[in-house]
Amino acid sequence: MRIDIITVLPEMLDGFVHESILARAQKKGLAEIRLHNLRDYTNDKWRRVDDYPYGGFAGMVMQIEPIDRCISALKAEREYDDVIYVTPDGERFDQRIANGMSLQQNLIILCGHYKGIDQRVRDHLITREISMGDFVLTGGELAAAAIADAVVRLVPGVISDDQSALSDCFQDNLLAAPIYTRPAEYKGWKVPDILLSGNEAKVKQWEMDQAMERTRRLRPDLLK
Repeated sequence: MRIDIITVLPEMLDGFVHESILARAQKKGLAEIRLHNLRDYTNDKWRRVDDYPYGGFAGMVMQIEPIDRCISALKAEREYDDVIYVTPDGERFDQRIANGMSLQQNLIILCGHYKGIDQRVRDHLITREISMGDFVLTGGELAAAAIADAVVRLVPGVISDDQSALSDCFQDNLLAAPIYTRPAEYKGWKVPDILLSGNEAKVKQWEMDQAMERTRRLRPDLLK
């Protein structure tokens, strides 16, 4: 899998994509994450990629020309499954979407900034718009990082224990059951006896019961 991230702040993402799971995935050759500085695609001598909006609205808008140049340059090298723009008014990102993206080969993620991007980019160059929630970030870098992390960790072989990813929250539309580790008792706080029983069938049933109970209590909307 290859993910190309277009941003005006590549240094903000550089450390993130070369640490932890994302670094491991790239070292194994299972993923490739490239950062592209949008300012490299402008003819402006000050390397500006934004301008005032028509109509006298407040804020600054990212221009279409450098974005088109960057996306066109990438598309000249390979085909992409999706060109994603991270924006508060996009489709809400969830585990289902992450699962689907993990099966794709090449993705572009465009990080917005300022007031947003020229609408013509969204109309003609973007194939999918993704939101991290009903809130506004200064830029799309944090959202792009979250998407890359959520997707790449699902690629087979990235996590040594594939079953671990399959048992994460939301994989079956349920919250995960509580988890414990050693010691079995600490300050009088005990691990549930069922988890120490060695009875795999009963442990699985307990896990499902706990997941259902937590979901009903904390996120009943998921059960709909």
